[in-house]
Amino acid sequence: MYRLKRSTHAVRAAALVGAVALALTACASSAAEEPAEETTEEAASEASPLLVGSILPQTGSLAFLGPPEIAGVNLAIDEINEAGGVLGADVEHIAADSSDADHAEVATQSATDLIGQGVSVIIGAASSAVTRNIVDDITNNEIVQISPANTATDLSGKDPFYFRTAPSDLIQGAALGNLILNDGYSRVGVLVFNEDYGTSLRDVLQGVLEGAGAEITYGTEGEEFDPTSTSFADPVTAVLATNPEAIAVIAFDQTKSIVPELAGAGFDTSKLYFVDGNLSDYSADLAPGTLEGAQGTLPGAFPDDAFQERLLAIDPELKDFSYAAESYDAVMLAALAAVKGGATDGPTIQANMAAVSGVDGGTECSGFVECIELIEAGEEIDYAAVSGAGPFNENNDPSSAFIGIYQYGPENTYTWIKAEQGSL
Repeated sequence: MYRLKRSTHAVRAAALVGAVALALTACASSAAEEPAEETTEEAASEASPLLVGSILPQTGSLAFLGPPEIAGVNLAIDEINEAGGVLGADVEHIAADSSDADHAEVATQSATDLIGQGVSVIIGAASSAVTRNIVDDITNNEIVQISPANTATDLSGKDPFYFRTAPSDLIQGAALGNLILNDGYSRVGVLVFNEDYGTSLRDVLQGVLEGAGAEITYGTEGEEFDPTSTSFADPVTAVLATNPEAIAVIAFDQTKSIVPELAGAGFDTSKLYFVDGNLSDYSADLAPGTLEGAQGTLPGAFPDDAFQERLLAIDPELKDFSYAAESYDAVMLAALAAVKGGATDGPTIQANMAAVSGVDGGTECSGFVECIELIEAGEEIDYAAVSGAGPFNENNDPSSAFIGIYQYGPENTYTWIKAEQGSL
């Protein structure tokens, strides 16, 4: 774990409407005296700094998702602090490792450490299974947890203090199923690991395919593979024995071993479909051309060039941008909720998260500066998420979201093809 504190480059002197209006002097006074309101500067000096923790993958099978997510968090904090911080104080970031579900003790210890350090918000985890291990500890302490990447359907409405800026698999699963159907396939195999994220997404995919008259030839309940296996020859042999026209691979790092097995057995790997958990750069892992033509889905709008450049200024080594926008949005929403509520504690942030996301309508705004100007003017806001996600619904899920469709080229890297919008 390491601690990052960003410096302030400018301090706002404008009044924070709704943030500090009603604090009165605690000293006794005569009945004839009018208690004086605090100035913005006095209230800001009394506000506790917004302390943001993150539990994102630095090790384990999801470590490839960590850099863009951490960069998204740090970019948002940099921009907030450059604008004067939250209620006049710098936002501070304590970054901790989540690892993966096979190393559950890492995230558990990280959560314990962050709770002990008094964070008000925790960004993470990336894995739905990891979140299940830590969400109760976090939310029972009235700390707001915002995952930028959890998609499991059963996490919807998990707790009033649990939010996510990534859509549930009800949206991604439907997009993946429609992609496969539109490509003309009606016999589909599924290689899915026996992990909650995988089975949840598989169930949605299965419903969409079968609802359209297609067949899941392999990979239904009871036909999942062990994610801790060192060899995947048996599930590959089993799925190929059913002669599928296409195969959806729902896994994490295991994909690096699964794809060569499929290719070695003669399967046309251009007919493979990936999901957010394994849509990755395989240029260093697979022979050139192995994945050419294969496709995958990833929640969120494709980040534009300007946002990518801002992220690369934070981490020049970034190879992809998966869930960077959702991580950025998570921090922005928490900071705006604190400004709107006038305090940086968890309950205040929780009470204002839906409002700043635009659930009550309001004026659309982009970025921290534009949004706080509206809050200071007493207006309701509708934060325009970089990820394209809509306002939170009653389950604290995005009410709508984009799902990006990507395709692999000859170097085993993927490019954006199009985006489809879905809603709940």
